[in-house]
Amino acid sequence: MATLAEARRIALALPATSEKVSWGSLHWRVRDKGFAWERPLNRTDLAALGDDAPTGEIVAVRVADLGERDALIAAEPEVFFTVPHLDGFPAVLVRLAAVDVTELTELITDAWLDRAPKTLRETFLRGRGEPDASEG
Repeated sequence: MATLAEARRIALALPATSEKVSWGSLHWRVRDKGFAWERPLNRTDLAALGDDAPTGEIVAVRVADLGERDALIAAEPEVFFTVPHLDGFPAVLVRLAAVDVTELTELITDAWLDRAPKTLRETFLRGRGEPDASEG
């Protein structure tokens, strides 16, 4: 089980990440591009989800595309979900109580990698001993 405090720690440990409060929620950005944020459910979300609405802390993370979002939801619907407000947007909602810290770290890091500028991403990956996935 992960917490919002752990999501914050993971995000802020990534290079060039800043934190901003927007609409009363924490948002993490790399060079001014958002990659993850706290996402409490509002009345509209709760109405749309009905009895399936989760309780507890939720974060949203950017994903590469809608196909990745849909694949995550299909593979682990107890962890991942979406709301109508995010229709057509490449992000997935994560029930923190249903995800472990290792998986959350991977999700947030992947979101950061997706949004980070190329040179920053390459430097980060080299530092971890990994090739840049965009290199052919």
